[in-house]
Amino acid sequence: MRLLLGSLLTASILLAQTNDYRSQMEDFYHYKQQQYITFEQYKKELHQAFNQYKKELGAYWSDPKLSTKKEWVQYSKDKKTRSDVDFDKNKITIQTIAKTPQEAKKKLKKTLAKIVTIDTKNAFKSDPLEQRIAKIQKPKELVDAQMDAKPILAPIFFQKPPTKKTVQHFVNTHITPKKITKKRSTKIHGAFIYKVEVPLPKNATYKRSKFYENEVRTNAKRQKLPVDLIFAIMHTESCFNPKATSPIPAYGLMQIVPRTAGVDSYYYLYKVKKRPSRTYLYNAKNNVRLGSAYIHLLYYSYLRHIKDPLSRLYCAIAAYNTGAGNVAWAFTHRYNVKQATKIINNLSPQEVYNRLLRDLRYDEPKHYLRNVTKRMHIYHKIYGS
Repeated sequence: MRLLLGSLLTASILLAQTNDYRSQMEDFYHYKQQQYITFEQYKKELHQAFNQYKKELGAYWSDPKLSTKKEWVQYSKDKKTRSDVDFDKNKITIQTIAKTPQEAKKKLKKTLAKIVTIDTKNAFKSDPLEQRIAKIQKPKELVDAQMDAKPILAPIFFQKPPTKKTVQHFVNTHITPKKITKKRSTKIHGAFIYKVEVPLPKNATYKRSKFYENEVRTNAKRQKLPVDLIFAIMHTESCFNPKATSPIPAYGLMQIVPRTAGVDSYYYLYKVKKRPSRTYLYNAKNNVRLGSAYIHLLYYSYLRHIKDPLSRLYCAIAAYNTGAGNVAWAFTHRYNVKQATKIINNLSPQEVYNRLLRDLRYDEPKHYLRNVTKRMHIYHKIYGS
């Protein structure tokens, strides 16, 4: 009788804990649904600010580019000088609109000196577009943070913090009359667009990954993840561009979407219902922490019923890009992860991998899975697992 009563008591406690957990999850789900409207309004205002700024740039540039996942684009205050750091193609392109070669050379030199020495905090503060966006009222549930002051390009080009003389020599080497090209401006009468390209070193991507080694190792240990997995995802998402942005919107090194991965990861880490802001996600420590937490959620929670660790890893990688529901669709043509798991557990890891590459709904997650798994081998050689 005592054993029976003990078993019943234990069962009732477990049931209560399960019900409490379900209640918490339902409450969190309702919170996400309620905040969707306010975030959509904020997102709409952000898009308006981007579109207005792009329209203004159109008065000077026939191709008014803005930052992307793998390009950091910034304009001068008067919008007549543009720097474009392409972390994927490993080059810096600086263009300026001027009426004389002397004026152009001066502006190109000034911009290159700034680009190769500036840190993330000052790059953010000096960006006219960011200054404009900062004035938009944020929803109350957004959690904000200051930008960190991480180097962007200086350690790639200089072995130690550069002096004014070192920077001047670097600029004079890369900006010479022979290296400057020009074409007539189609927007401003009597002006030309002067351009110079500066290649990044061949090992620039590896050097940039070193900037974030401490954050990656700390969070890999905390979330029970391979170091090479986090590096491979970061490389594939942004090529280590700290100002990475995409229209979804997603922000930062690991391209966190605020209202989905951002909310889920923040709640998992801090048990607080908050949505991370753009500036919060542009902070490298925050971004790597939330990105690693989201991989943990995918692998250890959302896809936990996939038995084979490697099969689950492949599904988690694809889900980071396209969502767990779309991964399930590749196996069942439905978005039910539980149903898909039954099929996945009857396949070998290689069969799961092949099925994802064949049947994921879009090409992007297929390329994503292939790139991340390939880059894991590269970063394993560099950093270990």
